[in-house]
Amino acid sequence: MTQASHNPPLAGPSILIASLGILFASLCFGVLPYFARGLADQGMPPHVIAFHRFTLAAVVLSPLLIRHRHRARAILWGLGAGAAMGVGWIGYVAALRSAPVALVGVLYMTYPVFTLLIAWIVFRVKPTLHAIGAAGLIIVAAFVASGPATVGPHILTALLLSLAAPLGFGLGITVLVYRLTGLPPLARIAAVSLGSVLGLLPLIVTAPPSMIVPQESQGWVLLLGIALGTALIPQLVYSICAPIAGAAQTAVIGSIELPTMFAVGLIAFGERISPGQITACLLILLAILISSRDSLHNTPPK
Repeated sequence: MTQASHNPPLAGPSILIASLGILFASLCFGVLPYFARGLADQGMPPHVIAFHRFTLAAVVLSPLLIRHRHRARAILWGLGAGAAMGVGWIGYVAALRSAPVALVGVLYMTYPVFTLLIAWIVFRVKPTLHAIGAAGLIIVAAFVASGPATVGPHILTALLLSLAAPLGFGLGITVLVYRLTGLPPLARIAAVSLGSVLGLLPLIVTAPPSMIVPQESQGWVLLLGIALGTALIPQLVYSICAPIAGAAQTAVIGSIELPTMFAVGLIAFGERISPGQITACLLILLAILISSRDSLHNTPPK
C-alpha cells in the first residue's frame, strides 16, 4: 500500500476508476507470496529477495528526492523507516519458506496493532475506541490462526520472526503520517524504497554473487514479477487512486489483499485452509471495516 488521503473523496466517475485502481493494486500486493516463495524455492536467500523487490522502485523514483532535497529532514525519516521495513521484510520471506501462506498473511495483517502502539508510545497519539476494538480483533485472529495449539514448534518460530515485517510496516505508517507530510506521494515512495535498499545493502555485499541473481530463466521472470508486479506498478497506481477514493473506501477495498493471499496458498501451492485460518481472515476483515471509520489509513509502500 501507499497512502490514503484525509481529504473527502471526489465525486463522479473518477471514484469508480480510482476504486478499480485500488482493487488492482491490492490484488497485486496479495499475489506477492507466489513470487517470494518461488524465488526462495530456487535457493535465493530472503534478504536478497527483499532487496530485489524494493530496488526497481528505488531506482525509478529516487531522482524525485533531488527535487525535494530542501525537505532533507523528512527524507531522512523516510529512509530510516524504509530501512526498518526492508530488514523486517526478511522475516516475512523467510516464514514463507516453511509456513503456509495463509498463516504468514494473517500475521502480516497485524501491522495495525503495531501502528497503534508505535503512534501511542513514540508520537503520543491516543488510539480511538474503533482502533482499539479493531486491534483486539486482529490479536484474536492472529492467535486463532497461529497459536501454539495450532502449529508446530518449528513453524511457530518462523511465524514469530515474521512479525518483524508488520512491526517495520507499522513504523513506516507512523513515520509517513507524522513526519513525511511535507513530501508528495511519489517522493514518499522513493524515500521509503531507497531506505529499504540501503538497509539491506550491507547484507547484499556479503552474499555470494551466485545467490544475488537467478540462475534460471524462470527466476528472472519471478524477479521481474516481484519488483514490477507487486511493487512499482501497484505502488504507483495506489498512490494516484487512494486520495481520490478516500481513506475509508481505500481501506475496505484494500482488504481483498488477505483473501488473495489465501487463494495463492490454495491454488498455487495446494495448501489446505483450516477453519481457524478462515475465522482469522473474517476477523481481520471485520477489523478493517471497523477501523475504516477512522482517518488514519495512510500507509507507505509495501
